[in-house]
Order: sequence, then structure tokens, then C-alpha cells
Amino acid sequence: MTANGPGQSTYLLLDIVALLSTEKIEYAVIGALAAAVHGVVRASVDADAVARITARQLSELQTKLTALGFTTNLRQGDFDDPIPALLQISDTYGNRVDLLAGLRGLDMDAYSRAVEIPFADSSLRVIGREDFIAMKVFAGGPLDMSDARRAIAVSGESLDTALLLQLAGKFGADVQRACEQLLVR
Repeated sequence: MTANGPGQSTYLLLDIVALLSTEKIEYAVIGALAAAVHGVVRASVDADAVARITARQLSELQTKLTALGFTTNLRQGDFDDPIPALLQISDTYGNRVDLLAGLRGLDMDAYSRAVEIPFADSSLRVIGREDFIAMKVFAGGPLDMSDARRAIAVSGESLDTALLLQLAGKFGADVQRACEQLLVR
């Protein structure tokens, strides 16, 4: 499903997902699209996904996307960066997808916990709720913390708090403590 105008980053994401599927690369949608699935609606001009892919594989993917006519920009993270590499992909309309090559602390089972969401005669795999909340708390910015609080509130009794705390712990003790605090409010 190719975008045919500006403001269609999700359609661009569908094109990227098709390539990831062909390459047998696991992914999960994150960011504002995942927030919307988990009950936190907010606007965004781009689409974000995390993939189980090495920085080298991401570079190979960049070559394929460039050959398909997309504009790409590959950024390598340094030693302290929680994102090993990030590939920004854009089309001629200015739609953009940010594809992360993993995230330090992200549980590898997050890809299998992703939920399949139908979209435009296709589907997208969206990061699961507990993984989403743990990632947001790890990011730690004001908007991220607001997203985490709202996702917890919307979840009600269906939130697996034991899983959330386990996943938060993979990001570090500070993230786990912050999640514990959000759960008691």
C-alpha cells in the first residue's frame, strides 16, 4: 500500500513492513501508532518501528530501500546509545518511518508478544501493552511518562503487572522502580 500524498506515513510503514516480511525480519510498531492502539491518542507525522535486526543488516536494508526509490538516512548509535542504529526512510511526499535496530533492554520476546492490528487491507504488528509501557518509562521524557500513565489507566485489570515489572527490570532498576510508582498511583 504505497502512500500517494503527504500525511500518510502509516502507508509508507506498510511498504517497509512488506520488505521486512520478505526479508523475514521481525518488527513491532512503536511510537504514536502503538500509543493509539494502547489507548493514548496523539498526533505524529512519522511512524516508528523497532526490528530484530543488526546494524549491518539495517545497512543492507538501506541499500534495498534506496534502490526502491526511498530516501534513507542511517544513523549509528555510539556505545552509550540505547539505540544501536536507526534508519530514517522517507518518500517523495515527505512521509517518514523511523526503523530502530533494536533497543537496549527490550525483551526479545517483545516481538512474539506484539499484537496484529488490521490496517488498510493489511496488518501491522504493534508492540504489546506491557512492553510499550516499559519502553515509555525507559525513554522517560514528559510525553513518554504521560503515555505510560494513560496506557496503565486505560488497561485497568487486564494489565499484567508482574510482566510489566519484569520487562521494566530489563531496562534497569530505575525503570522498574518508576513503573512500580506508576502502578500505585
